[in-house]
Amino acid sequence: MSKTKINLNDVVVKFAGDSGDGIQLTGIQLTNTTAQMGEEVATFPDYPAEIRAPQGTVGGVSGFQLHFGKGIHTPGDKCDVLVALNPAAIMANINSIKRGGTIIADEDSFSDKNMEKAGFEENTMSNLKQDYKLILSPISSMTQESLKDSDLDIKVIMKSKNMFALGIVYNLFGFPTKYSEQFFEEKFKNKPELIEANKKVLQGGFNYASAIQAMPSFRVHAPTDLKGKYRSISGNIATAWGLLAAAEKSGLELFLGSYPITPASEILMEIANRKDLGAKAFQAEDEIGGIVSAVGAAFAGNFAATSTSGPGLALKSEALGLAVITELPLVVVNVQRGGPSTGLPTKTEQSDLFQALTGRNGESPVPVIAASTPSYCFNYAYKASKLALEHMTPVLLLTDSYLANGTEPWKIPAMKDLEGIEAKMADKSKEEYEPYERDENLVRRWAVPGMKGFEHRIGGLEKMNISGTVSYIPENHENMTMIREEKVQKLANFIPEQKVEGDTDADTLIIGWGSTYGHIKSTIDELNNEGKKVAHAHFNYINPLPKNTKEILGKYKRIIVCELNLGQFASYLRMKFPEYKYEQVNLVQGLPFSVSYLKENIIETIENK
Repeated sequence: MSKTKINLNDVVVKFAGDSGDGIQLTGIQLTNTTAQMGEEVATFPDYPAEIRAPQGTVGGVSGFQLHFGKGIHTPGDKCDVLVALNPAAIMANINSIKRGGTIIADEDSFSDKNMEKAGFEENTMSNLKQDYKLILSPISSMTQESLKDSDLDIKVIMKSKNMFALGIVYNLFGFPTKYSEQFFEEKFKNKPELIEANKKVLQGGFNYASAIQAMPSFRVHAPTDLKGKYRSISGNIATAWGLLAAAEKSGLELFLGSYPITPASEILMEIANRKDLGAKAFQAEDEIGGIVSAVGAAFAGNFAATSTSGPGLALKSEALGLAVITELPLVVVNVQRGGPSTGLPTKTEQSDLFQALTGRNGESPVPVIAASTPSYCFNYAYKASKLALEHMTPVLLLTDSYLANGTEPWKIPAMKDLEGIEAKMADKSKEEYEPYERDENLVRRWAVPGMKGFEHRIGGLEKMNISGTVSYIPENHENMTMIREEKVQKLANFIPEQKVEGDTDADTLIIGWGSTYGHIKSTIDELNNEGKKVAHAHFNYINPLPKNTKEILGKYKRIIVCELNLGQFASYLRMKFPEYKYEQVNLVQGLPFSVSYLKENIIETIENK
């Protein structure tokens, strides 16, 4: 009797277990392997904020979901395969599994105590067997069996059970184990016993799945038209590399002054590792120290940046205003998370938009850009850098936890193909330097310490137009305020016009911004395929908005704005273009949209005439 073979264009797999079970590492290994196999892939890591949440409880479950195959734009709504290392992992994800989907669970973890902690009732197991293909596998005991001849202690052995589960999954999809074996050799190069142990356990899981008749066999039809050199990349790494690339292209050294904060810390860590590229990373004593060191670095002639999340951005607001009034180039990366206050440190949200636009004292205009996918964090970090350096202004880049931790394939660009960046340095041939003399785009020139004859006042007090001396003249303050605002609005001439996707004959426009791109695009594609005429405009440039925004809005009878907050971008559009009516689809659960949620709510809104 042969195994059940399931052919799919795409598949969603989720690993889940206690936060100490190595779930994130397991998911990353499968992600890297799928990318090596030429699959399109998108991921969604989901884990508790506590370093070690209560073991065996639903609240302590860590998860990693990935969606791979053809035409992938999201990590998927519900999983085809759930690999659960304890009962709590099943209960935490019971509504995230497709009816009839496969659950592979560690049978050894189903003790009475663990089932009670997870909330298993008398009929739970029978219901699972009725609704899903439940495969109970002795993952823990088979891991011990694989390493029975090793000298490793039981705690170290049990930490390897995630690799046994990974071996099972590799067998399910016909994937090789060699890429993970190469990872072991690199990670544990000074500990050969761990290399051997992980290889044995991984192969043990692979062989176990081959021998068990109940294990299905999946075959996913991957695209074959991807050309160029690709790698899997997360949003945080892509952001860091975008900043590094901009520094190289501009001929300046990168200085990042930051303070560790979830979920932005990885940007600081990555840049700290790139001393070989001339980057300097300074871990400050707090958020304020991070940004003021960056402002100082910009004054000294460096390409300066700082990274943070919402609570940190609140602390940086005064120093960001300093960068505005001194008109120094600075990139501020805000990796948004659920709020307010400490809120949901490891969960995603788009609720910092108002803070980014207006969260400073006084009239303090700052360009705001929002990245849309993990790999495109590179592009928008690079663009934010270019605008900052060429227009002498701080620029705020919004990503979020979903983008920061999610991964997808990224086509590695050649440096020669990236747009040039020309920092607006002062002309050394001029006999006199006026700090606030401007060009046609209202951009002042950048003079740094050490340039003889270019000395000028710096600081947070208002400056006299042209000369830069301290000024309390009312008319001058109004003039400088207007100039700073107009300079930001002139950036609309240097950003792309807004594009519209979807049905060209639609009378309904779906609007999104930032990280919701993939979910909205997938929803629009499904609706269009079902004969529903809807279009999609996704905004990455928030302040200023693209020049053709009003023209686009005027073409549609109905405008629906979808965002992961209570309607901040919708309110912003109402303020900018009050002549149009905006309806809303919102979600504030610390999770990204699902396609099913968007589709249901968009249809309901359209039909509610």
